[in-house]
Amino acid sequence: MTQAPRIQASNTQAPKVSIRNLYKIFGPRPAHALQQVLGGVGKTDLLKCHGHVLGLQDINIDMQPGEITVIMGLSGSGKSTLIRHLNRLIEPSAGEVWVNGENVLGYGERKLRRLRQTTMSMVFQKFALLPHRTVAENAGTALTVRGAARPEILAAGRKWLARVGLAGYEDHYPHQLSGGMQQRVGIARALASDSEIMLMDEAFSALDPLIRTDMQDLLLELQQDLKKTIIFITHDLDEALKLADHLVILKDGYVVQQGEPQHILLNPSDPYIEDFVSDINRARVLRVRSIMADVARHDGPFDGDVRADDTLESLISLSGGETCKVYRVMEGDRQLGVLDMTELLPALVPARTGKRAMG
Repeated sequence: MTQAPRIQASNTQAPKVSIRNLYKIFGPRPAHALQQVLGGVGKTDLLKCHGHVLGLQDINIDMQPGEITVIMGLSGSGKSTLIRHLNRLIEPSAGEVWVNGENVLGYGERKLRRLRQTTMSMVFQKFALLPHRTVAENAGTALTVRGAARPEILAAGRKWLARVGLAGYEDHYPHQLSGGMQQRVGIARALASDSEIMLMDEAFSALDPLIRTDMQDLLLELQQDLKKTIIFITHDLDEALKLADHLVILKDGYVVQQGEPQHILLNPSDPYIEDFVSDINRARVLRVRSIMADVARHDGPFDGDVRADDTLESLISLSGGETCKVYRVMEGDRQLGVLDMTELLPALVPARTGKRAMG
């Protein structure tokens, strides 16, 4: 029997989802085209010379339990193709997809149906609400599919609608709600399924900027309590940096760089990532924990305490722009490190590959 992928040495938990050596090629002879790719043929030449589209190329990602993994990239990068492999809405040309230590590519129809109904839920960009059903009925869709009794369906729908701020709208119909409210119903529907894993494909991209920000805040608030394993697809870097515990950046179907978002921002791996992050307001995104020094680096007085997750923007405001101040970095009653304002300014300048990066 095939063994599950080894746990990464840096993490003591088994990944909730592991993708290993995943390829997807679109066209009439994917097996033949795969051999061309393995032989070194790139995406452009595969289409030009062989008439096939390279959707995904050698994807390897671990998604940890209770974390938000954000997969981002520009249009055509393969991010939506990738997420649809997790519940086998798309079948790969090669590779493995492991969920809870089992390779789902080996599932038969019955186990696959159970995976989609109980283990994974999905939040779509287009809301996908049923117009002839009430908001509460839509929120309880997963229970309807499982054959639950109507009182149980409505009770679950009402419970999760209240959690997403829609108490009082249970008997409305989707057309009576705004776009942001409809997406809240979509999130309630995913939560009502009680699945361990939530797949969110461009879930907020159709919303106005202010509503989108509200939805991001709602997701983070819910995640603090629920600790779901969330795989979130977006093309927006600001959104990715705000939501991600683990960030994966795709280009032309392959992973350019992945890791903790702050680390990627401070240590871009190549010019593509440099360009990707060049216009980000680094002061607003970077956190104190990303640039703080060891406690032993300073034995003098401090100008105050700051939290490890404070932004550099808030630190600049606190210091009044003075670079001579030194702060103690705290987490509760425990000191984690030291932040010297002279170390802050270099972090605001984008790193270039080939040069020594901050970190």
